[in-house]
Amino acid sequence: MTTNNFSSAISTPLASIFGSGFLVVVPILASAVGPYSVLAMAVVAIVAFLVGGIVRHNILCAEPVLAEGSKRFTVIAERFSDLALVLAYVVSVCLYIHILSTFVLANFDLDTDRNKSILTTIIIGVITVIGLLGGLKPLEKLERWALYVTILILAVLLIMFGIYDANQFLAQRHFTLPEMPERTAWEIVTIVAGMLIVVQGFETTRYLGKYFDSVTRIRASRWSQYFSLSIYVLFVALALPIVPVLNGNYADNSLIKLAATASLLLPIPLIVAASLSQFSAAVADTLAAAANIQEASHQRIGTRWGYLFVGVSAMALAWTNSTFEIIALASRAFAFYYLLQCLVAFSVCRNHRERIRIVFIAIILGFVLIFAVPAG
Repeated sequence: MTTNNFSSAISTPLASIFGSGFLVVVPILASAVGPYSVLAMAVVAIVAFLVGGIVRHNILCAEPVLAEGSKRFTVIAERFSDLALVLAYVVSVCLYIHILSTFVLANFDLDTDRNKSILTTIIIGVITVIGLLGGLKPLEKLERWALYVTILILAVLLIMFGIYDANQFLAQRHFTLPEMPERTAWEIVTIVAGMLIVVQGFETTRYLGKYFDSVTRIRASRWSQYFSLSIYVLFVALALPIVPVLNGNYADNSLIKLAATASLLLPIPLIVAASLSQFSAAVADTLAAAANIQEASHQRIGTRWGYLFVGVSAMALAWTNSTFEIIALASRAFAFYYLLQCLVAFSVCRNHRERIRIVFIAIILGFVLIFAVPAG
């Protein structure tokens, strides 16, 4: 039974979009484009909104065709995209818990690569065991609470960053911005391309058809992007005058130092919010990946085997990459999924102008898939 409860429908994409992005977006952009971080964030936001349009197009136009099963190419492209999404979820689960480990360990000055990999493995292992014992579903309720906590800490950060910026401007009549790194144009473009994961999550509405009608899901997808992408641009703009305190040393947990510079009271709540949001997002993606595996295998592979596959794969990934490398890898994985969704959209589209738009977006995604690289 579907409903038109907009507030419930929008919570899932919002939780996913805010999941990890705000924790890492500032150091990545600052390391790539320095004082032009706001412009780069705006470009990423525009690209994300264009890709979101593909998802919304498929909710409206592709889902009825898929339900009928009348177009073989569309059905096959959708199946492959479901499998691609499973692989993307594996990377995102590893990413979420890696970021959680980074923020927690930073509080104890223990954030070495080895320690992060160990803690990431332990936490993913716990999630996997809970899944195998059949207990992951109740943890899904964490999602809404994690969203509330994330939005609250974001609001506090925005206020404190704004106060810091105002005091800086009053004291020196200008803002101090980070220096432009010595990078080629190609390096900048490929690093920014690796940021697609930061604004990923709007596609979740595509898979809520059991609970919400198509109109509600399209509205939820659109408004979740309006809200979250605006907040991201504002967040980067307000954080930028504080970035020079990092002295060009950009790490995956640099936001803690930025928060401490704005207020000594901020780091602990930030770490708590980061832990809750990352754990919740990892649980949600593990559940979604296992469900996709079960559906793609026509119920031949049970959810427990899905949990095991996701958990073991994510744990292995934790030992092979840094946080920034996992971010770029996740961006490429989701770009591949979105690219397949472009194929689905193209196969059901009859409007010439719409087809040109879909091809244009597919070219951008192809670039991300092939050329995206990590910051650092």
